[in-house]
Amino acid sequence: MRHVRTNGRPAEDDRGPIVETQAVLFEITELGWDDPILETYGDSGKIPLYASKFSECAIVPPFKYSYGGRLRRLLGVDQLRWIAEVLRAKPYSKSGWISLTVPGEPADAVPCLTSLAFRLRDGRLVMTAAFRSQNVFTSYLNYVPLRSIQSEVADDLGVGCGPMRVFVDVPHIYAVDAATVEEILRLSERDGLGEGASLPGPAGRSGRDCGRLRPDGARRAS
Repeated sequence: MRHVRTNGRPAEDDRGPIVETQAVLFEITELGWDDPILETYGDSGKIPLYASKFSECAIVPPFKYSYGGRLRRLLGVDQLRWIAEVLRAKPYSKSGWISLTVPGEPADAVPCLTSLAFRLRDGRLVMTAAFRSQNVFTSYLNYVPLRSIQSEVADDLGVGCGPMRVFVDVPHIYAVDAATVEEILRLSERDGLGEGASLPGPAGRSGRDCGRLRPDGARRAS
């Protein structure tokens, strides 16, 4: 959010005016619904809805697509199982890329998350998520379910989770959320959570500790 606020410029979107800025690439080493930052500033009421977007194969309103369906039965292929088979056969492989888009589909149904890449490095599963566009105000609602996908594949392979790398081509904020974003940034800066700051916590947990990633666990925590 700070990246967009500092470097953004006005633009248009189907849902109204936005502020957008240049692409960003970063890594997350540890994440769960019980993260103190998410518990303080996140919207716990939206967690089950966004979690279902990744876990359910059917499209869940108001979304126009299902990440769960595109991950597990896109054109009849369970892509997560395919990834595990590729890496099990060739642990050094760099071919573990899967697409979540379909050529020629309606433009308003093209998912924001376009692809995922999985690699085994130093005995851990590293994942890259590529977004064509992302509303950074609600991005965390995608990141934690994505971490659970990474944990699922890691468990299938019997390894731990490495970092989750995220690339966003067009990070943006909707103008209607600008005041809320400013307040969150003001409070986070007051609390000393500046850019690049992190909170202590073990890195590299595998999906065997996936209770932190389940939305029911988050509701209990909040």
